[in-house]
Amino acid sequence: MLNTNVFAETTVSSTLQRALNRFRDNSIAMIGFWFFLGFVLLALFGPLIAPYPLDFQTDNLFQPPSWNQSGHVDNFLGTDDLGRDLLSRIIYGCQLTFGGGLVVVLVAALIGIPIGVFSGMSKGIKASILHHVMDTALSIPSLLIAIMVVSFLGPGLENTLIAIALAQIPQFIRFTYIAVSTEVQKEYITAIRLDGATNYRIIKNGVLPNIADSIIFQISRSFSSSLIDITALGFIGIGAQAPLPEWGAMLGGSKDLLFSAPWTVTLPGCVIMMSILSVNMVGEGLRQAMLEGVD
Repeated sequence: MLNTNVFAETTVSSTLQRALNRFRDNSIAMIGFWFFLGFVLLALFGPLIAPYPLDFQTDNLFQPPSWNQSGHVDNFLGTDDLGRDLLSRIIYGCQLTFGGGLVVVLVAALIGIPIGVFSGMSKGIKASILHHVMDTALSIPSLLIAIMVVSFLGPGLENTLIAIALAQIPQFIRFTYIAVSTEVQKEYITAIRLDGATNYRIIKNGVLPNIADSIIFQISRSFSSSLIDITALGFIGIGAQAPLPEWGAMLGGSKDLLFSAPWTVTLPGCVIMMSILSVNMVGEGLRQAMLEGVD
């Protein structure tokens, strides 16, 4: 049927829709997104996808990957020194490392961002005290804070996640504080305030939409840092403990096998690198898409 309306209006996409369209046009960001989505699916449904149970062992110790002449397709990525299927352990480990890092960054963001927004909107002694406390906390590297907390709580994956979350919260508070305090000094915020807007309305309609790209950047950076910290603590033996297939613990337990069975070290290391790259690619792609909309 013909459209008789000659004055049809052009549909204007929302700001979010335009940002998503720009993100989809970024091929590098989309590659990172598909890898990121794959890691999320493995973290959620890893036990259902893994070809073998976690405690599965064979008599074929140090079986190389299937593309090797001595390898077999039944163990696609080979086996380790105890005959455990490496592909299954990497898939199970995604739930511990990648899923653990995602939980850590979400908890840190949910706690740190509101406190940062509150401190950025505050003035006087409250903002000054919080500002100096955060400067003191950020002068210590997050990995060192995590090591100190784990040393106090004891080794283990749960204590590792708690320690890294405690180390990430001050970074969210400080970053959000700087972004909010810089934004509230701009002229349009002054105009909104003179118009009688409440602090809630200023935050919701003025501050948060304009610092969303900065928050996304901080989330992606903290996520990458959390993955590095989880694997680092597992590698040095104070994080996840054997026989948990956490990627860093797998690296630490196989470091002596680098020359005799190099796939037990290189494959978990490659997975760690790919997960961190995917997080950074997605975060940078989202930030660029939102910044182009502002420009």
